[in-house]
Amino acid sequence: MKKLLLLLGLFLIIFSCAPVRVNYDYERGTDFNVYKSYNYYNDMNMGMSELDSKRLLDALDAGLHAKGLSLSDSPDFLININSSTYQEAQRSNMGVGVGGGGGNVGGGISIGVPVGQAKVNREIVFEFVDANRSGLFWQAISESGYRPNAKPEVKESQFRAVVEKVLSGYPPASKKE
Repeated sequence: MKKLLLLLGLFLIIFSCAPVRVNYDYERGTDFNVYKSYNYYNDMNMGMSELDSKRLLDALDAGLHAKGLSLSDSPDFLININSSTYQEAQRSNMGVGVGGGGGNVGGGISIGVPVGQAKVNREIVFEFVDANRSGLFWQAISESGYRPNAKPEVKESQFRAVVEKVLSGYPPASKKE
């Protein structure tokens, strides 16, 4: 019974997360095979709480480790992360109108009332920078739903989903010509 409840809880957490959209960009001609180790910029201001920053970095470390990269004091490249939150414009409105007129005179009044809450999204920009060779060589910009009052487990799950989607594009697939 406990396993069933745990599985149901995991199912709800996974499917309650908003979809993650990611756009990738990279420097053409980059040999991604030379990059085996990484570290983070010392003065990185991620634009999120300290707890959320730690959750994201833990998820990113696990994802990069799974790709065969290692955290190093003398890295092949550095990672910079920035994030911002924004509200989508309200799309659901209810309109109330009153009008009247007769003859050649008319008038009216209308009020638009928003229905529901505005959706909050978070954009996270991941930049991989090689300071010795070419500078910025790979970038991913993710967008996903964000609930500031979500439980820590939900936030961790969301960060893992973001990192998984972001790292699915690293290294870029080489195209045969």
